[in-house]
Amino acid sequence: MYRFTKTKKLTRTRYTFNHIKFVLLIITFIFFFITFISIDQPTTISLKTNLISQSESNLIAGVVLRQNHNQNTFKGLKIYVYELPAKFNTDWLSNNRCSNHLFASEVAIHKSLLNSVVRTLDPSEADFLFVPVYVSCNFNTSNGFPSIGHARALISSAIDVISSELPFWRRSNGSDHVFVASHDYGACFHAMEDRAVANGIPEFMKNSIILQTFGVKHRHRCQDVEHVVIPPYVSPEKVWSTLMKSPVNARRDIFVFFRGKMEIHPKNVSGRFYSKRVRTEILKKYGNDRRFYLKRHRFDGYLTEIVRSVFCLCPLGWAPWSPRLVEAVALGCVPVIIADGIRLPLESAVPWPEISVTVAEKDVGRLAGILENVAASNLSLIQKKLWDPKVREALLFHDDVEDGDATWHILVELVIRLDRSHRMSRVFNQLSRYT
Repeated sequence: MYRFTKTKKLTRTRYTFNHIKFVLLIITFIFFFITFISIDQPTTISLKTNLISQSESNLIAGVVLRQNHNQNTFKGLKIYVYELPAKFNTDWLSNNRCSNHLFASEVAIHKSLLNSVVRTLDPSEADFLFVPVYVSCNFNTSNGFPSIGHARALISSAIDVISSELPFWRRSNGSDHVFVASHDYGACFHAMEDRAVANGIPEFMKNSIILQTFGVKHRHRCQDVEHVVIPPYVSPEKVWSTLMKSPVNARRDIFVFFRGKMEIHPKNVSGRFYSKRVRTEILKKYGNDRRFYLKRHRFDGYLTEIVRSVFCLCPLGWAPWSPRLVEAVALGCVPVIIADGIRLPLESAVPWPEISVTVAEKDVGRLAGILENVAASNLSLIQKKLWDPKVREALLFHDDVEDGDATWHILVELVIRLDRSHRMSRVFNQLSRYT
């Protein structure tokens, strides 16, 4: 009896001790978390930062639980959008083309983040900080193409502004900052690959996260940075306008479609041939083939031709990617990808192998036979998966983030990279010391 009573008292004592220890641990965590919040406040508000009170945040174990349907998807992700002087972004919108051409994802992502549930007005509580600089709206007066020779200087100037006004760039050396580089070779900022590789990614961007359209499966200097491969911009309004007149399951009377630059006699531009002569070979081989609808010039209504087509050729241009990838998928035409080694946009969200046909550049001479074989075997299965509205939505940008759209999937990719968040790493580092 005595031993039993003594054992019972020892058990109570241990339980009480462990309970006190647990309470002390919780109190210690709360103390350090509050300390973390208080020491991480910005020192200036000259970039128009509208700070919100930390007491208004619902923080549980260092993670913000959003009171909406995205709370589980985005895991409390918070993004601060720098409010830069207008010369870095909105001034360029005076040209309507700026927000509608193939590089306009830099504009679309900025707009959607401003209205997004993940946006925070307090940079001290952000996981990532977005730097909105438009570099693709400087159109060449002679040919109308975007000229990005000024990109490095403009972005460098923006970084000078944000690093002089707020402490967050220097704190992480830019590792939790996000940029968009929606150009031929991404953050290398040049349309010609050899020049792009020679220039490389600017040193001041090498620690950051780049959202870029360029991506290849092999090692390449222009993707030697933390990056997400995103789709080129295609106007969702034009897509829906086309589909209202002709739905994806309507009759398709064009077997193989391509409209765009094809040179009969390729021009040697300092040793570089456009499309590596792939488009020229397609024109030579199939220019008189009735199964192939090949046109060398674009016109405003070409989307109405895509929605009538079974297969849409997506050959490389100067870079491997093309807006045709998005146009074809959005309008239900099976993309025929002819760009060796390409990494396709948002591969974790879009089932590219199931909705497209890939042809090696060296095999363009066998293109007709390859596509005839697909049409005779598994075309209906490909089309069934391709015509899923979720596939189309994943490649389109909107002014507001919509469930499953391109920006939505980009945010999911950033959630995967939360280990780069300065805020989260400090919280979890402090947690690990006391557990």
